[in-house]
Amino acid sequence: MTLRQTNDLLEAQSYPLTADELRNRHGDHELAHPNGEETLGTVIERSGEESFDSAFDAQQAVYASVGHEAIGRRGYSDRDPTPMGVDGPEPVSF
Repeated sequence: MTLRQTNDLLEAQSYPLTADELRNRHGDHELAHPNGEETLGTVIERSGEESFDSAFDAQQAVYASVGHEAIGRRGYSDRDPTPMGVDGPEPVSF
């Protein structure tokens, strides 16, 4: 399931909802990302949250807790300049 499908799943829940309830109901759903997959239960556990008051809270916990495999190239941004005084990554030409 994609993150968009995960959002739909989270929006379909009744809140407030504990992390345990969410893991018990949907923890076995696989979240697919560019470099692999992991279960929703693993992501929720990694978040450290005990409960969610809304779908937005649950979605933000998932976004903040997906593994580094979900973000593509680590440390890369084609939009943000390197701040002054910080040695940034070397430019890469494709």
